[in-house]
Amino acid sequence: MRIIKQSTLAKFAAGNPKAKPALTRWVKLVRMAKWASMNEIQTTVPGAVVLNGERARFEVAGGNFRLIVSFSFKHQIAFIKFIGTHAEYDRIDALTVAIY
Repeated sequence: MRIIKQSTLAKFAAGNPKAKPALTRWVKLVRMAKWASMNEIQTTVPGAVVLNGERARFEVAGGNFRLIVSFSFKHQIAFIKFIGTHAEYDRIDALTVAIY
């Protein structure tokens, strides 16, 4: 899959060094993936939470951070919608957020 706004993850990792190794692994995993459904994501990443038919939430760095991604399975694209702390996550609507 292609990741749209991967630079957002790099920028976040630069400001949050605890997140960097986990985000590096996540990027590598997603780039190699050829997911066709949310079920395939959950099989590969059991901790992923499906929010709807196109969005999923991932816990990063042992759950210290949350990442929301929207997927276009047809085009094999993952769109970064949000990354932040739990406190920041609590202030957004995970189904509509589109910060990046």
